[in-house]
Amino acid sequence: MATETQTLTKAAAGNTWRICEFDGDGCKQLRNMGFCEELKVRKLSNGRNIICVTCGTKLVLNRKLADQVLVCPA
Repeated sequence: MATETQTLTKAAAGNTWRICEFDGDGCKQLRNMGFCEELKVRKLSNGRNIICVTCGTKLVLNRKLADQVLVCPA
């Protein structure tokens, strides 16, 4: 099964996604927030900031950071 990666910014809200990789200078900041490859995240909103839930915790990312998170369907 082929999987298409896209940024977390472009991913549809209301769905669960799996983080494939990071692409950008915010990698260290994202890892400090608890993001890592293979982590599943549920995207809740697609507004000015991206709200997602992972491991029972809501996290808010600005669009610049969310653009550096590459995800594929979980």
